[in-house]
Amino acid sequence: MTTYTTAWKSPSNIALVKYWGKKPEGIQIPSNSSISFTLKNCATTTKLTLVEQADLEITVLLEGNQEPGFVPKIEQFLHRISGVFPFVLNGKYTVDTSNSFPHSSGIASSASGMSALALCICDIAKEKGLLAEKDFKQTASILARLGSGSASRSIYGPMGQWGEHPDYRGSSDEFAIPYTDIHSVFTDFCDTILLVHRGQKTVSSTVGHGLLKDNPYATARFAQAQENMIAMKSILKSGDLDAFIALVESEALTLHSLMMSSNPYFILMKPNTLKIIEAIWAKREKDAVKWCFTLDAGANVHFLYPQADQAAAKAFIEEELAQYCENGAFIHDEVGMGAERL
Repeated sequence: MTTYTTAWKSPSNIALVKYWGKKPEGIQIPSNSSISFTLKNCATTTKLTLVEQADLEITVLLEGNQEPGFVPKIEQFLHRISGVFPFVLNGKYTVDTSNSFPHSSGIASSASGMSALALCICDIAKEKGLLAEKDFKQTASILARLGSGSASRSIYGPMGQWGEHPDYRGSSDEFAIPYTDIHSVFTDFCDTILLVHRGQKTVSSTVGHGLLKDNPYATARFAQAQENMIAMKSILKSGDLDAFIALVESEALTLHSLMMSSNPYFILMKPNTLKIIEAIWAKREKDAVKWCFTLDAGANVHFLYPQADQAAAKAFIEEELAQYCENGAFIHDEVGMGAERL
């Protein structure tokens, strides 16, 4: 029996133009293109040990403790990727994983976790002579997508783009691509995650995506997202922060408006989510700062600001925004360069 061991650290990411809704054909195929900042500090570290054997056996350790609740999702993932690498269904797996951010903190741990696992699988495939180095990251992105759509973007930094779009050369529904044609102001942009609610969401993202198929605004939304991707490309290149703010905040609110117009409808924002948004708007109106927010599929707020404003923005967080966070908790992060082999 051959034993393989590898380890990767992969970050979470925060979408600027949002992916919400899947095409009925294929697995994890997006209804529109999306683009995200890759985070630097909020990451998952995964060590994978695979012992070849006839049947499939999975053990998951989270922060050093056995976590059987994660086994079904990893088993589903392995079956999904077996069409790419059939060997994955024959082995004893030990997945030893940990996050640099608190559990249930509203950071997309599925993006960081599934991308880290996909990269580990690709390492083993490469060692077995089944994967060339030139195809490594694209294949990892394909595998990651089959575990979590947004995980496809976490492979790359400073930005990842996923979903076929005529204005993004090389883009695909099957995998993400790195996006680097950006103004210097965005290469070290800051993202402080304001933890409004650290518990489990009332509606999972998987269920939320599914509800969009009957949403009366879905078709218009998919067209809007494709148009916003065109605008975002120009914004990222020029460094136009006013246009960036307007588009990013509109995208965040559109995401949550889709949730509120689904059937059944649901709301993931909390009262303090709105208080933070209003405080950011008031600060921008009063002091003309180039700061804004975005939201993921949850209550927590991603507060975005240029690196040059870091001191002033952190003071604003401490003095005004922290009071709206659960136990005053927030996480400082910034744009990073993607996954790394350990």
